[in-house]
Amino acid sequence: MKFSKLAAAAAFVCITASAAMAAETVKMGVYLPITGGNAVGGQLELDGVKLAHQQYPTVNGKKIELVIVDNKSDKVEAANAVKRLVEKDKVCAIIGTYGSSLAMAGGEVAEKAHVPMVGTSCTNPLVTQGKKYVFRVCFIDPFQGAGAAGYARKDLKAKTAAMLIEVTEDYSVGLGNFFKQNFTKNGGKIVSVLNYQKGDQDFTAQLTEIISKKPDVLYIPANFAEGAIIMRQARELGGKFAILGGDAMDNPEMVKIGGKSVEGFSYTTFAYSPNMAEKLMSPIQKQFTAQWRKANPKKDPAALTGCGYDAYLLIYNAIKKTKSADPEKITAAIASTKNMPGVTGTTTINKTHDAEKSVGIIRIQNGKQVFHTIVDPK
Repeated sequence: MKFSKLAAAAAFVCITASAAMAAETVKMGVYLPITGGNAVGGQLELDGVKLAHQQYPTVNGKKIELVIVDNKSDKVEAANAVKRLVEKDKVCAIIGTYGSSLAMAGGEVAEKAHVPMVGTSCTNPLVTQGKKYVFRVCFIDPFQGAGAAGYARKDLKAKTAAMLIEVTEDYSVGLGNFFKQNFTKNGGKIVSVLNYQKGDQDFTAQLTEIISKKPDVLYIPANFAEGAIIMRQARELGGKFAILGGDAMDNPEMVKIGGKSVEGFSYTTFAYSPNMAEKLMSPIQKQFTAQWRKANPKKDPAALTGCGYDAYLLIYNAIKKTKSADPEKITAAIASTKNMPGVTGTTTINKTHDAEKSVGIIRIQNGKQVFHTIVDPK
């Protein structure tokens, strides 16, 4: 009997201690593709989230606990990941994700649960459309498409363009449409629009037809792996046109896969690069670059790494401002964010919960990703 009372007392102490420990911890969820087709991009963003967590591990005197779940580059898994974070882990806010389709799937769950979610690099407008609890730290595709079209017309002097679209991916279809709208609106002509499907490795049929149309520029809103293969095959077939892509190409692996074929390639991305001119760098960009290089001396950070870092900062600042882990209060604070300094530029959350910020242009020169310029296509 005495033993039972002792055990009960010990259990009570343990439960009380656990509750006290939980009260001193703020749980922040992260769902990103760590495996599957989008794993490289997801890992780059997770690196940024972890780096921000290292720098800002506590808020309002409480430890921030990161709860990381792999969405496996799959829409169903993305929805399940957010459900787990909300129902099992009881997080107060969620970071994620790379991949607009994955963000749409996860965002539906977060919205129903009334838990704020901050997208990293999910640029499709549908991610936040009609949502109260879903936000993002990246620009949206209409803005990126306009920037790419403006760059093609003004900097590349392109009068005609061809497009090669991954028809099974919302990101590629959406960004391609916005490029087309703005390129033609500015006097350009689209001479060919062809499609492929995720996982395709042979693009010779499409490229042969495109080459026959003699466009000034080929626009490929592809992911980095398939985009690199497209460029390699285009050059092998004799394509001389300029090639332009979107932010999903912002990955060092693209240069390794494409080799010399990617030389001269340009793409729109978030307005950060570790090798951008120092006069263009903000204090937080300099701080982030130095912090990254200290931890990872053998590789440069990508703009996607900055997206993960900025998503963490947006939630962190909201919790700090409200002095609360209440999802409703955090949601309101995120929605009111204005001019937040970040790695990928200054973030202002607008009425549609999208980030208003400039677009960067990076060009491959001598096998390296070189920050070229900033465009602001308003």
